[in-house]
Amino acid sequence: MRHIGIISGLLTGLVLIASTSSASAVVRFGNNVRIGGHDVSNQTFTKKRRGLYIIHEKAPRNPGCHWRNNGDGSKTKVCHLKRKAH
Repeated sequence: MRHIGIISGLLTGLVLIASTSSASAVVRFGNNVRIGGHDVSNQTFTKKRRGLYIIHEKAPRNPGCHWRNNGDGSKTKVCHLKRKAH
């Protein structure tokens, strides 16, 4: 069963809001940022370069990250990650 992390939901929401408004927005992760125990530091996302992190409780079928082309000319970095233990 897939569990989407809170941060990935917020990031997706921010990117969707940025893509529908006339103002441009940029989401930048600083140092020591972790999603599900995985380091995602120093990454930048805009309306043309989006991010989606899917956190699984068990090992995902296709682990890792890949870029997906969207129909509007933008790209989405999709990451399937297993939650790390504390």
